[in-house]
Amino acid sequence: MRRRRDHGLSLVFAGLLVLALVGQAVSGLAGVNDDARDHGLPTVGMGEYLASSSFAVDVAENWQSEYLQFLLFILLTVWFVQRGSPESKPLDKVGRESDEDQKVGRFAEPGSPRWAAVGGWRRRLYSHSLGLTMGLIFLGSWVAQLVAGRAAHNAEQIRDLQAPLGWADYLAAPDFWSRTFQNWQSEFLAVGSMVVLAIYLRERGSPESKPVGASHGATGVEG
Repeated sequence: MRRRRDHGLSLVFAGLLVLALVGQAVSGLAGVNDDARDHGLPTVGMGEYLASSSFAVDVAENWQSEYLQFLLFILLTVWFVQRGSPESKPLDKVGRESDEDQKVGRFAEPGSPRWAAVGGWRRRLYSHSLGLTMGLIFLGSWVAQLVAGRAAHNAEQIRDLQAPLGWADYLAAPDFWSRTFQNWQSEFLAVGSMVVLAIYLRERGSPESKPVGASHGATGVEG
């Protein structure tokens, strides 16, 4: 019970992810089969749909936009601050900060990660490991969207007796960039709204909110 409590947040989000994927699969399959019947084509089963480019591109385009959101937020909050927002660092902490602030090298504590205490490439790598990982996942998801999106688009082209597109043509096609920008704008709106709304609004007990009684001007303070 204690272990589940200690990891409750990640477990809940993992469960929500599975439920959302199931919902997407069920509704997506229904949509694909409705479209197939409209065109006089055979319907597909769940297994075939889950292995299809149609399902893959929908998942990949959402994942890449989410990881782009976190990558940009991680990097931009190093250098940019927002007065009054708990999503911002304190106004005097702009930049990479000192070794003492970051608790690295001789300022490392007994419980610090081992690579924080050492020097050289290991500390440099660990100092940017979160951004690098988010960036790699974003690029992987973006490439997966490109591959699956081209396959799904060409399947529609062939069904409509039109010529399929090559890699360069699809990369420049409206279909690819429409899907991409549609997801990016929603992520930028969500993050920007959170940064600004958290200046004036509160959620008691949440680390994403300031304490209920904190002033609107308090910056980098968590509840």
